[in-house]
Amino acid sequence: MSGRSLMPVNGSSVHDPARQSPPFWETAFSGTDPDALSEILSTPNSPIKAEAKADAPIAYRCNFVATEELAIADCAYEGTISIRREAPSGKVIIFLPMEGDALFDAGKEHIHSVPGRGAILGAGRVSGARLLGPRRHLGLFIDQARINRHLTQMFERTIIGDTDFRPSIDLTTGPGLVLQQLAANLHYGLSGDGPLLQSPLALSALCDATIYLLLETCPHRYSEALALPAPAPAPRHVKWAIEFMQEYIAEPISLNDIATAAKVSVRTLQQGFRQFRDTTPMAYLHELRMLAAHRDLLESGTRQAVADVAVRWGFTHLGRFSAEYRKRFGQLPSQALKR
Repeated sequence: MSGRSLMPVNGSSVHDPARQSPPFWETAFSGTDPDALSEILSTPNSPIKAEAKADAPIAYRCNFVATEELAIADCAYEGTISIRREAPSGKVIIFLPMEGDALFDAGKEHIHSVPGRGAILGAGRVSGARLLGPRRHLGLFIDQARINRHLTQMFERTIIGDTDFRPSIDLTTGPGLVLQQLAANLHYGLSGDGPLLQSPLALSALCDATIYLLLETCPHRYSEALALPAPAPAPRHVKWAIEFMQEYIAEPISLNDIATAAKVSVRTLQQGFRQFRDTTPMAYLHELRMLAAHRDLLESGTRQAVADVAVRWGFTHLGRFSAEYRKRFGQLPSQALKR
């Protein structure tokens, strides 16, 4: 199981400004010490503990490549290794085995992963694994926030929370086979002086293709909604209303203000949002403000108090704000502030 924040190659990104390539990182590790493996696989917000069975000898070799879009690891292990993630990682992690056995703990399910059978672990869950070497797999790491941005574009409404992918995936045929091939091509194309480093447009297209393949072919909580016919484009007055909300998001605007900006009656505005956004105008504005507060908390570190952020975005009841924030983002505002 992997999830390390990668350092740029040779201490600096291999980004070439002349090519306007995206930032890129590559790093590799090998060794026999379980504690060193724990450090390699951990991130500051999601520590991992690796242990060898009965102190028996182990060995590992891990190569990580990453862009701003996603990260891929090619990892090989010898011996029996237990791995436990002690806090959610914020990433959807897909394991694509090439050799050996592994048993993943995916909450209520235990996934037996062998060549031809992959595992998808959700971003919001603490998870563990038992690797039975010799074991080799590709690990694909995608930020849940990035997946949600793709879903937001597909639905034309804000998506938050875990996607809840079905944790087991068949890699022998169809979408699973294509996913494994995409991951292998991405890793090869980014390793060393790979060809994808010379073509940022091709790299971006392959990363997008990987995420859309997951969303459109692997079952998850939004699969049924994605299978429905796409709704008609939102009318102009709904778009004008949203633009007005975004421009004056921190101002005390009312439903009448929004309707006036959209050049329609309040009733027409409400009907438009129910039909094309599956919500009400004020609930949509509330969601925009909650997301703005979420971004503020993540970006401000400890420089601001939670109460100051809440008030800035119109949340005057701190207890209610904290409860709703936890329901939406899976943690208290104070926890997000310390990340």
